[in-house]
Amino acid sequence: MSKLIILDRDGVINQDSDSYIKTVEEWQPIPGSIEAIAKLSQAGYLITVATNQSGIARGLFSEKTLLAMHEKMLSMVSEAKGKIECIVYCPHGPDDACDCRKPKTGLINQIESTLKTSAINAWLVGDSLRDIEAAEKAGCKPILVKSGKGQRTLTANPAIKAEIHDDLADFAEALLSQDHKA
Repeated sequence: MSKLIILDRDGVINQDSDSYIKTVEEWQPIPGSIEAIAKLSQAGYLITVATNQSGIARGLFSEKTLLAMHEKMLSMVSEAKGKIECIVYCPHGPDDACDCRKPKTGLINQIESTLKTSAINAWLVGDSLRDIEAAEKAGCKPILVKSGKGQRTLTANPAIKAEIHDDLADFAEALLSQDHKA
């Protein structure tokens, strides 16, 4: 069984905004998400983050600012006694014809390469149809959380083929309780 978990960032780990998360100050965790990451990593799961960040291509923030947001996230997870193994991101816009922007699988391939592991049957937790499509293309188990844009995604795609949870904390609790039954 895969112990790899791939998390989308905005709307899964931190609050999302239709006008993008552009500063370190705007990066605020969703209640329970940091603790969920810590619990999962303490239980032996490899936690990774794969995030589209087209705000860079749009000139809304710099890669330096993005890295500072990720430092804040890593620091909070570390304080909660957790660990994120790697963070990969796509800095491109929707029209850039890259291979990394979800729903393409380039970010998942980068995680596989970095960790020297397969993402087949890994969980991919997201709040958008793009996340679910990337999971399906890469052979991952798609999880849709209702946080962020997740409820909007579910309303627009009621027949979506994904396990559905309220948020990351709810998914972590379900997965860990399933582990205890196994």
